[in-house]
Amino acid sequence: MGSLDGKVALVTGAARGQGRSHAIRLAEEGADLIIVDICGQVPTVEYHGATPADLAETAQHIEKAGRKVVAHEADVRDLAALQAAVADGVSRLGRLDVVVANAGVFSSAPVHELTEEQWDTMIDVNLSGVWKTVKATVPTLIEQGEGGSIVLISSTGGTQGFPNFAHYVAAKHGVIGLTRSIANELGAQGIRCNAIQPTSVLTDMIDHEAMYRLFRPDLESPTHEDFKEACQAGMNVLPIPWVQPRDISAAVEWLASDESRYVTGIALPIDAGAIVKM
Repeated sequence: MGSLDGKVALVTGAARGQGRSHAIRLAEEGADLIIVDICGQVPTVEYHGATPADLAETAQHIEKAGRKVVAHEADVRDLAALQAAVADGVSRLGRLDVVVANAGVFSSAPVHELTEEQWDTMIDVNLSGVWKTVKATVPTLIEQGEGGSIVLISSTGGTQGFPNFAHYVAAKHGVIGLTRSIANELGAQGIRCNAIQPTSVLTDMIDHEAMYRLFRPDLESPTHEDFKEACQAGMNVLPIPWVQPRDISAAVEWLASDESRYVTGIALPIDAGAIVKM
């Protein structure tokens, strides 16, 4: 038996990377899935966006795990689209128990060089998109009257003040505050809300040339290996450059399950010691 047998979970940003990993892990533990992704390019980011084929591949993995899946192309900035995806998923799968607000983007520039578009896009996706995901799902959790678990993906940037991506740090700090308020508001209904703070996770969001240059400005054409060396030297207490998506998914599954039934309002670092690094 899986830890999530009989439950239904929604995961945003599920087409690839962490979101795909989270969705598959929850399916392997017995959950049926509603998966959402923009499946397109966000103009302010310097890496390629997910595609409809990516979302379809995630759905195939879920089906191979023996679970049902409802997939929607939707932008977390679009509340109506999220509400439609939730309504369709609940009508087809019967209920909703777990919400994983994972969708996010990344870009970088010194604070005084950020454009308004970079700032607005970051806040709209990484903070407002999280709130809209909660707003689109909580009415169903309350109506069902059986509690639920909300997991918000923040970052070590929700605690630390990294240079050159102040807009990202501001959004991720906001997610931590949102987590604590939601936990207080919805606890009486048995609905838990927790955040996860990953260190660098090796996905397409960080594994690209713009990020290599950010971490190795001393090199004209830094490579993946150069980037890896910089992360290994500067990011974490444990001697690793980054973690894998499955490491975060294990925490998502625990927070989604009844194994953490009395845990709410926390920010859980899965960070190889990054937050405490001196």
